[in-house]
Amino acid sequence: MEAIQTAIDTTSEDYKANRAAMEKLVEKLKAELKKAREERSDKARKRNAELGKLTVQERLDLLLDKNTPWLEIAPLAARGMYDGGVHGAGSRVGIGVIHGRECVVMANDPMIKGGTIYPMGVKKSLRMQTICMENRLPAVTLVDSGGAFLPLQSEIFPDADDGGRIFYNQAWMSKMNIPQLTAVMGLCTAGGAYIPAMSDHVVHVTGTGAIFLGGPPLVRAATGEEVTAEELGGAMVHCQESGVSDYFAEDDRHALQILRDIVETLPRQRKAVIPTRAPKPPLYDPKEIYGIVPRRISQPYDVRELIARLVDGSEFLEFKTLYGPTLVCGWAYIHGYQVGILGNNGVLFSNSALKATQFIQLCDRQGIPLLFLQNIAGYIIGREYERGGITKDGHKMVNAVATSTVPKFTVIVGASFGAGNYGMCGRAYSPRFLWMWPNAQIGVMGGEQAADVLVSVKNDQLVREGQPPLQKDFAEAIRQPIIDNTLKEGDAWYSTANLWDDGILDPATTRDVLGLAIAASLNAPLEGRVQGHGTFRM
Repeated sequence: MEAIQTAIDTTSEDYKANRAAMEKLVEKLKAELKKAREERSDKARKRNAELGKLTVQERLDLLLDKNTPWLEIAPLAARGMYDGGVHGAGSRVGIGVIHGRECVVMANDPMIKGGTIYPMGVKKSLRMQTICMENRLPAVTLVDSGGAFLPLQSEIFPDADDGGRIFYNQAWMSKMNIPQLTAVMGLCTAGGAYIPAMSDHVVHVTGTGAIFLGGPPLVRAATGEEVTAEELGGAMVHCQESGVSDYFAEDDRHALQILRDIVETLPRQRKAVIPTRAPKPPLYDPKEIYGIVPRRISQPYDVRELIARLVDGSEFLEFKTLYGPTLVCGWAYIHGYQVGILGNNGVLFSNSALKATQFIQLCDRQGIPLLFLQNIAGYIIGREYERGGITKDGHKMVNAVATSTVPKFTVIVGASFGAGNYGMCGRAYSPRFLWMWPNAQIGVMGGEQAADVLVSVKNDQLVREGQPPLQKDFAEAIRQPIIDNTLKEGDAWYSTANLWDDGILDPATTRDVLGLAIAASLNAPLEGRVQGHGTFRM
């Protein structure tokens, strides 16, 4: 493969201004992550210590192999929601290494509202289980939760993708032979009691861990019986009498050691095999991405410059370079793993969509994972393009993305608007992981376009009614709130709070994150070579 030759002038004023703008966003990201991981009340910290519990970070440090990577998922979930203090939706979730084996770990944080589960906490649990099922990764859960946040129970309990789905997924994970390990390190109440009950291995900490369908207050109200949490569902009850729990732990440290011992005994499965070679760093510093990405999301730039700073040796074998040039496709390696990359260089035309369809089919047939670098305003529109078949050609691309079976990974590096989000493997198209950069925006369309459309619709309505169009000041009064709201609900912070992505990335770390994600995805069987027909030349 030939290396991409950069055309970036790192001494230019434009580059420096871009870099300063991105560095400001990255600093904000780091501050938000620090706040989510560390901001806890003194009262909560004191209570946790009095109970002899470790913090979530201390638990993770003891559970995971030392000096191994931790790929955190949705660390800013629920940011700004509720009262602004339900950091990370009340839990830490990520992929870590235990005795050399990749596992998905979820840990309730009892210092956030006593570990109470909010609606976004349910959504995060379901995302954790999806990652386990798609990538065949063992699930390790550190339970320490007071149960559902009852004032919002209508958003937690009744629907298809609410709390009950967690236990439905546990049943399917068991059927799929995905190991499930649970440590009961605090309260585990009501429906949450089924989490350990439906796990393969349950470790129970005496004195602090308690499993029961109804806690002491509910028992007292329903039956008049006076009972303590330990008497009702403590470690001795469930390890000696009920058999719900399997391993008796003296404290948090003991429980975490038992979990590590269990993981060590799990049978090892061979990873899927994809083309690999010895990894090597890019020719260019990944931090140069800061100065490449424009300050205005509508300003075009060459996605090859990003690829050159993400892939091994900056080497890239481009597919159909001269055809459909608004979409760049080709093969490269990231940390030694071969990937097929699709990156936007403008709106998607018919030839861009057809090129993508053929490229995706080739990668799927050859068992090569796909990486989508999204910076897309959408598919081209207009009379000429509709007559040329943009709808049916776009459909081919969307179909290929939806039905490809190799692991897919998406990074939204700029705009993600309209059907372009679908064609470039947005959340609805089941990428194994999806991240955003802090400059990214997502929505049906940009704020300016949305405002113009709605003003135009209103003017058309007035014309039909025989009235004059809106005066400029009235039109502006309609436009500006739409623009402001679109920007607010389309930025990366709003997206990550709502778990539309797996987290906001510092662009300079993207290469390493992708390497970890690809490695984790290979725990699942690779099915890409199985097709009912040969590849069609689009």
